[in-house]
Amino acid sequence: MHMADALLAPAVAATMYVASGSAAGVSIHQLRKDDEPGKLPTMAVTAALVFAGQMINYTIPGTGSSGHMCGGMLLSALLGPQAGFLSMIVILAIQCLFFADGGLLALGANVWNMAFYGCFVGYYLIWRPIMRSHLFGQGRGAQRGRIVLASILGCVITLQLGAFSVVLETSLSGITDLPFGAFAALMLPIHLAIGLVEGLITSAVLLFVFESRPELLQCVDVPEGEGSKRSLKAVIAVLAVVALVVGGGLSLLASSNPDGLEWALFGNSEAGYAENMGLDEEDFGVASTAADKAGQIQEATSFLPDYALPDNDSPAGTSLSGVVGSVMVAGVAVLICLAGGFFRKKRAK
Repeated sequence: MHMADALLAPAVAATMYVASGSAAGVSIHQLRKDDEPGKLPTMAVTAALVFAGQMINYTIPGTGSSGHMCGGMLLSALLGPQAGFLSMIVILAIQCLFFADGGLLALGANVWNMAFYGCFVGYYLIWRPIMRSHLFGQGRGAQRGRIVLASILGCVITLQLGAFSVVLETSLSGITDLPFGAFAALMLPIHLAIGLVEGLITSAVLLFVFESRPELLQCVDVPEGEGSKRSLKAVIAVLAVVALVVGGGLSLLASSNPDGLEWALFGNSEAGYAENMGLDEEDFGVASTAADKAGQIQEATSFLPDYALPDNDSPAGTSLSGVVGSVMVAGVAVLICLAGGFFRKKRAK
């Protein structure tokens, strides 16, 4: 769902920067009150895991399309909405600047579409109410059921909101060759399927954490005598290894089909599927000076564009991108937390 700069008019892009920046400001203010230093390693490794996970596009059968996880629900369930949102900003900014994934002008919109809904709407309206309910009864089995339900429902609903926002933003940008109704009719169903798969992936990760160290999950009551089965270091180590294996190895198995947004815009007629909106991949959308300047900045900063070595189609570029990107995301997340004073124990007065 990473939008390109050509899909946004500068005024719409600026509005989305303000919206996402405001949400980031509120998140920073809230996190300054946090006193849970144990979140710092969890934030680093889960952000790296989401970066790696986003590199794996999974095929949506019968469509000629593919999808990848966004990760907002996963991060907010583990870190809370504010830390999850800031982690997503780190992920999307690094993807944009160093891997040319998503436009720089469109970064504010991508943060809103892929992070805001998953982290805030998904947490406050879906995850927290379900986890605090008595749905399925009491005990660990009931909690497992609530985790699965909240994960799947949250991913489906928040991806629908993100997909609809893409349609709305392009319409407000005045792209006349993308009729609102037709574009929405393509974007929403394909992202429904993508959301279902992401929900299953998210629930699997969260169930592992629940079985290993349930106190890492937000809004989960841990009965007395039923605490952690693994140490925090062990859980962090497992998630870190998974992130490196996914980014450095499994990313090579990613589907070559276009993702949901690209599929809706350009179709996949070469593989025998529909053309959908039938736009020209080389010439579409809004041309603007702001987009040109943003593109020049991206060209200068991206050292592994499209997760590949420059002018080289070797699979090594994909593996290198997965490992380097995961490490960068983890490192930047830690640096931001330390610089902002987040997750530090307050001194007793």
